Amino acid sequence: MRGTPESRIHNVGHCCHASRSRLRKLLHLIALILALYVLGDPAFAQIRAEAGIPKLNYEAVPNFFQLPAGQNLVECCGVAVNSKGYVYVFHRGKHPLMEFDSSGKYVRSIADDLFVIPHSLRVDNEDNLWTTDVGAHVVLKLSPEGRVLLSLGRMRIPGDDVLHFNQPTDVAFDHDGNIYVTDGEGNSRILKFNKYGNFLLGWGMKGSGPGQFDTPHSIAIDGDVIYVADRENARIQLFDLSGRFLREWKLGHPYGLFVTGDHLIYMCDAIAGRILKIDHEGKAIGALNGPEPGMGRHFDPHQIAVDKDKSIFAAEVMPWRVQKFRPK
Repeated sequence: MRGTPESRIHNVGHCCHASRSRLRKLLHLIALILALYVLGDPAFAQIRAEAGIPKLNYEAVPNFFQLPAGQNLVECCGVAVNSKGYVYVFHRGKHPLMEFDSSGKYVRSIADDLFVIPHSLRVDNEDNLWTTDVGAHVVLKLSPEGRVLLSLGRMRIPGDDVLHFNQPTDVAFDHDGNIYVTDGEGNSRILKFNKYGNFLLGWGMKGSGPGQFDTPHSIAIDGDVIYVADRENARIQLFDLSGRFLREWKLGHPYGLFVTGDHLIYMCDAIAGRILKIDHEGKAIGALNGPEPGMGRHFDPHQIAVDKDKSIFAAEVMPWRVQKFRPK
């Protein structure tokens, strides 16, 4: 039954009252948002700051990497460039460590049988290759020819003492050749070794305080300063070479860090889908953004490398690709 005229009038009045109530709540919410914006709530302050970051003037190079017929890249997680401009790609498919020349031409695969679940890749000053493997729980140093020169951790045996890792995520080196490993997915700590692989010190535990970590995912060193990508705490923590906390920067979710010769820090954020260029004071001075929603595949940079000519290489896990971006 549709009810009496009186009941229908009552229902109409009730609906009007409910609509006015919802309108008042909406206006109150808008006023609150505006007040927070004007008065300087930290979240809105970050939005205002990010809105002013200039765009980096780069363009993607289409089809830069020339793979052999029948081969594919799978979940690309690492990328590095050596002193000659050769590019190395670390991925989770067949032939996980690939070498390309400076024009993108495929050269060879390296050490095919050493890896379980690749994670990150670095090149040192002598063009040695360093890999981290979250499935094997090891960090390996390989010569340019692919011979194992040093191993840290125990193959396929996770642990939390100084002889074991639990899913190590990245590696970096200081000017004395000491080695720093983010033992990140499982242990949330940093371990430091000398150039021979002997343990020196360690710091960190799971948490959100200074010197604590929630997935330390990447590490880079510039002079006497260590930069650690504390991913799930959405910050970069800075330390001296003895592990003493210095300060932190909050610039998003850092997945990968790269320090250039002119002391600039590049940070990739797979959640925001962008790469930030950061000065030594922690200010973002440029951004390379992925496509807007609905305009292309989400940009998913897991690790980045910057070449001498300022070209940026980005390894992306979800889209199964590595991209080269060149300055316009």
